[in-house]
Amino acid sequence: MRSMVRSTVVAACVVLWAATALAQSTVNVGSGATLTFKGFISATAFGQDQSFTFGNGQNAEFPVTPQCKVDCWFGGGDVRNTRLTLVFDGPKVVGDWKVGGTIEMDFFGGFGSSTNSAFVDQQPVPRLRLGYAQISNGSTTIQIGQQWSPLFGYTALSLSHIAFPLGYGAAGDIGWRFPGIFITQKLTGKDSSVNADLQVAGMSGSWNAPDCATTTNCVNYLTAGNATWPQGEVRFNLGGKMGDNSTWSTYIVGHIDSKDTSGVGSSKPNDRLVGSAVEIGAKFQIGPFLLQGNGYTGHAIGQQFAAITQFGKIESTGGWFQLGFDFTKNWGLYGFWGLDDPKDSDVIGSGNTRVKNQMYAGMLRWKAGPFALGLEYLFDRLTTGVAKTTTIGHQLALSALYNF
Repeated sequence: MRSMVRSTVVAACVVLWAATALAQSTVNVGSGATLTFKGFISATAFGQDQSFTFGNGQNAEFPVTPQCKVDCWFGGGDVRNTRLTLVFDGPKVVGDWKVGGTIEMDFFGGFGSSTNSAFVDQQPVPRLRLGYAQISNGSTTIQIGQQWSPLFGYTALSLSHIAFPLGYGAAGDIGWRFPGIFITQKLTGKDSSVNADLQVAGMSGSWNAPDCATTTNCVNYLTAGNATWPQGEVRFNLGGKMGDNSTWSTYIVGHIDSKDTSGVGSSKPNDRLVGSAVEIGAKFQIGPFLLQGNGYTGHAIGQQFAAITQFGKIESTGGWFQLGFDFTKNWGLYGFWGLDDPKDSDVIGSGNTRVKNQMYAGMLRWKAGPFALGLEYLFDRLTTGVAKTTTIGHQLALSALYNF
């Protein structure tokens, strides 16, 4: 009984501290540092007529084959987009160089260890999204840890698809987060009418081969290793303002990597697979109008969610754009289209099946301050195999979002 009372008191103190910290937003954590809590609470009610990859609800991207024919519609609720970000702002350590760090998590880590349990749906598992230490002097910033690759560009505005944006790994939206070192150098001054910066990243390699279950000539990527060399990317950003209520930005990024497809301790002809990509993006916010999009072309970059998330010697091209209009202070309407079209012969020759995917989406949003409601419709058409079989999926979603 005494132990139960003690545990209850401790739990109550933790909850009270967390509530106080969140209410203050920023708290002191000692050693001249502060901690800022940020994030959002997301909830979605959805209905679908087809199962989706990478899952149903908030992480649905493209339909799972074959096409459902009978009794297809089902629904559910999803809160896994919910996110917590902790930003540490530390002291100056050498001259103008200041240290800090960021930790970010959401709840797409799975539904628990027992997939047969009737209760796992209400117990999403946290997963680490970002975790990096940072040192900066204002113009040069160095981040070490897990961060987004520069290839991860803009994301389409959506209340239901946030952690898995519209088109991500499915219709032209690519890029992933990796451990590595990330350097950003500002190229313009604070008073410049146009802002420019250069980003350079060296990141851990990643690939879905060779299979360690069938060969000893590999490094098991499930234990923080992989049969790859580091990935390298360079990105140039440019942007500025157009009047009081309008902004613009654009970027171009290049990617290069190398994979050892036979693994360590083994060699075979042509076992070196080079991945490469070029991507461009642009975003314009002109008063109540929003226009944004990305486009890429690449080769053997399935680890970056390209080629409809397929691994192999595959050439692929994709892109997406979104147009939005806030027709009142609170109401807005948004439309999305995206395409990923890998080379058919490369897909089939590498043992994969997805040769084309198109996505269309629309959203009616009501927003007031940090709170928003959105009604969304998603349509996706996936083409697979030599016969080019079509699988179609629809999703309707009603979402609420509160940012803090």
